[in-house]
Amino acid sequence: MTDDKPKRRGRPRKDEPDPQTLDRLIRSGLEALTSRGYSSAGLESILRQAGVPKGSFYHYFPSKEAFGRALLDAYQLYFSARLMRCFDDTLLPPLARLQQWTELAIKGMAKHDYERGCLVGNLATETAMLPADFVAEVEAVWLDWQQRLAALLEEARAKGEIPADSDCEELAEFFWTGWEGAVLRARLQKDSAPMRRFLAHFFRYCSALKTKEETGGNHV
Repeated sequence: MTDDKPKRRGRPRKDEPDPQTLDRLIRSGLEALTSRGYSSAGLESILRQAGVPKGSFYHYFPSKEAFGRALLDAYQLYFSARLMRCFDDTLLPPLARLQQWTELAIKGMAKHDYERGCLVGNLATETAMLPADFVAEVEAVWLDWQQRLAALLEEARAKGEIPADSDCEELAEFFWTGWEGAVLRARLQKDSAPMRRFLAHFFRYCSALKTKEETGGNHV
């Protein structure tokens, strides 16, 4: 038996989370964690910016830890989407796609006057203050980025941009470790120079590997 009555539209029922309020909480939380980190991000200031009463917060999340996990998930979706928009751009060679993404990332940091960094990088500096299972989730996100970059580098290897015997997983790990450190330094200096120096060294290293292969190891 079906109910032929039309469904009412309007505000969510009082016992249902409001999607718009949830979106404001996520946006405010992401701004706080990318700017100040998990331990320094005060819940009251996040709620005040989102325009959400403290009592209402627990209608959406049972704890700050659960909120942090939701923010990590939201950041992962956002970051991975931006990453893959560049990595999937087959009109460019693989290494040029990586360069394209880094330029967008640098412009994004400059737009916010280097006040906001990488949420995952920030959390990685606070592992002593995070629950053990939360640390594991941060590491899982980092590994996901590493695997995405390794796949791009494998494409670069197939196209002859880097040597045929390159360890793409190791090269991807090297990139993310160096990049996150450069981002932290850029925030400290409020300048893109640390990121640009790291990128120059990374791509020079890739070029040197290719040159070494072509000359049979006589030059680096």
